[in-house]
Amino acid sequence: MKLAEHWEAQSQQWIQWARHPEHDSYWQYHRDQFLKLLPPPGTWTVDVGCGEGRLTRHLKELGHRITGVDASPSLVTAARAADPSMDIRLADAAALPLDDASADLAVAFMSLHDIDAMPLTFGEIARILQPGGRLCLAIVHPINSAGGFERSEADAPFVIKGSYLHPFPYSDTVERDGLTMTFHSQHRPLEAYFSALEDAGFLVEALRETGIPEEAIASEASRRWQRVPLFLHLRARRRET
Repeated sequence: MKLAEHWEAQSQQWIQWARHPEHDSYWQYHRDQFLKLLPPPGTWTVDVGCGEGRLTRHLKELGHRITGVDASPSLVTAARAADPSMDIRLADAAALPLDDASADLAVAFMSLHDIDAMPLTFGEIARILQPGGRLCLAIVHPINSAGGFERSEADAPFVIKGSYLHPFPYSDTVERDGLTMTFHSQHRPLEAYFSALEDAGFLVEALRETGIPEEAIASEASRRWQRVPLFLHLRARRRET
C-alpha cells in the first residue's frame, strides 16, 4: 500500500487522536516549537499534508490566508467540516493544484515522512512558491525513526539495530488514554531530505533538533527525549534565480 492509502485507512483513528484535547505532543509543545520558525503571515500560505486541519485552522487564526492540501479524502472532508470557510483541496503533494509562484509560504508539518514521492513534493513546493518564498517543515527526526531506546528509563541506551543510511518503511502503533493510532511512515536519512531540497532550489536558513522541553516533562522516563531529538524543524528559502 502507498503511504496515502495507509493514512486513509487510519483516518478515523487519526481524527480522534488529533482532536482529543492535550492528547499528544502537538498540543503540549510541538506546535509552539514549530511556529517559532515561521515568518509573519504574507500573501498566501499553503499547508502541504494538512490532514484533518488542526494546524491549518491555527494558522488561519494567526492571520494567514491559507490553503490546505491532503491526499486522504476522509481527512479532507473532516478539515472542511471543521471550518467550511477554509480552502481545503484533495490532491497528491507531488501534484499540487496551485499556480506557479502563487504562494510566499509553504508549511509541511509532520507530513513529508508520510509521503512516498518526497523529492517530487519538494519540486512542487518550489514551483508554487514565489522567488524568495519560504518552506517550513517538521519531520520525525531521522535518528528517531532509525532506532529506539532499549528501555524507558531516562538513562536507557539508544540503539540503531539496522541501517540509518538506507530508507525503509516502518509502522508504529501507539495506545494512549483509550485511543490507538498506527503511524505508517518512511525512514530516510538526513542526506535524502537535503539532497531533495538542493535539487529543488532551496537554501536552508534555519534548522532545529527538538526534544521535550523542560516544562513538558511528565515523568523521569520522558527525560530520555532530552538526550535524543524527537523532531527536526527546518526553514528554507527558494532561490530567487
